[in-house]
Amino acid sequence: MFALKQSSLEMPVQPTSQKKDLSLESRLQDLPLYDFSVENERPGSEVAQAFQDNPLLPGVILVEQSRFAGMISRRRFLECMSRPYGLELFFKRPIKCLYVLAHRDVLIFPDDTLIVMAARRSLQRPAELLYEPIVVEIEPTVYKLLDVHELLIAQSHIHELTTRLLHEQTKLHMMQTEKMASLGQMVAEVGHEILNPVNFISGNLEYLSNYSQDLIKLISAYDTTIREKPPQVEEIRREIEFDFLQEDMQKLIDSMKIGTEQLVKIVNSLRNFSHMGEGNQKAIDLHECIESTLLILHNRVKYTIEVVKNYGDLPPVPCYSGQLSQVFMNIISNAIDALMDKKESNTKAASQWKPRIEIVSEVVELENRLWAAVRIADNGPGIPPEIQGRIFETFFTTKPVGKGTGLGLAIGHQIVTEKHGGKLNLRSHLGIGTEFEILLPLS
Repeated sequence: MFALKQSSLEMPVQPTSQKKDLSLESRLQDLPLYDFSVENERPGSEVAQAFQDNPLLPGVILVEQSRFAGMISRRRFLECMSRPYGLELFFKRPIKCLYVLAHRDVLIFPDDTLIVMAARRSLQRPAELLYEPIVVEIEPTVYKLLDVHELLIAQSHIHELTTRLLHEQTKLHMMQTEKMASLGQMVAEVGHEILNPVNFISGNLEYLSNYSQDLIKLISAYDTTIREKPPQVEEIRREIEFDFLQEDMQKLIDSMKIGTEQLVKIVNSLRNFSHMGEGNQKAIDLHECIESTLLILHNRVKYTIEVVKNYGDLPPVPCYSGQLSQVFMNIISNAIDALMDKKESNTKAASQWKPRIEIVSEVVELENRLWAAVRIADNGPGIPPEIQGRIFETFFTTKPVGKGTGLGLAIGHQIVTEKHGGKLNLRSHLGIGTEFEILLPLS
């Protein structure tokens, strides 16, 4: 279109950064950026020469006394030069003269802007600006150019990555759901099988207690009526320590009763927890649901964690008891993990600190409705503010690899909000602890 001489203006042929492997968290600084700027007093011929020498250069950044003054894209520059008398008007004059005519709104982003966010903002521009380059601010006085084509390619790559990741997460979620359903069915069946012999033992212990009392009564009657006992009888009494046996037998039977009652409670708790697929909601006592969960977790809590229960006066709450038990289980298990991690930190403060879980329940009024509120709080290390917003995301976990699936709180949030129309709120402060609040509507 026009003849140009070789320019002495320094201009990198390749972009200043190389494309890296992209991820959902990739930012503009990870894309190839063009570093080319000229003082706005320089003639348009130098910019034309730069565009001719570098066919991929998307535009030029204008600076005035080292400050950002604007941007002219290759397309706008060539359009102005191609107009009648364009060469005569702009070729030898300062580039700022052409900028007055070619000026368009410029999209400027910091270099740490997420690619997906920048692409969305870029595509929201008017049609005539859709392919204009984007200015990326590296530092307050340092700017570079990003070709929109590179941005859209990166966005397409991230979209494919997101689709693949979502497919994998969905498959894992289905596998986890199927696993939980199978496990729940198995626990219910095993619980039923255990409960039969336990009920048999529990029912017969009462008869055993009565029979033992009758036998002791009979032996006592012999003692009172027969003054002279045969030597063989006296020897057997000494061998079996009859006086101790008589005193200890009832204690032994009573302890067996307590043990079987506890076993029945544990089995019933497991059966309640395994009822994950109830067809209809039932009005239940939330406190019994919490107590069943604590009973299952008793082995992790005893001797190490103080559990404080401040139960209020709650009416029966319509819900799916098995699903709600899973919510309580996940929240309390996470609290136990956090408390144990803090206890094992071996710091001086941790050595003087006592792990504690507090469970509070009450009826509250919010949004002109009555809600059953259950708050489960711990005095653990707390959750950093920057990740609190992601705590209910599927597959997001702060635990080491192999210790957490990232499904517990996500599924819990889904159960509370979608299945029960409730709310699951998080409050956490570093160094103080974490509280989860479960709100369930009362009809």
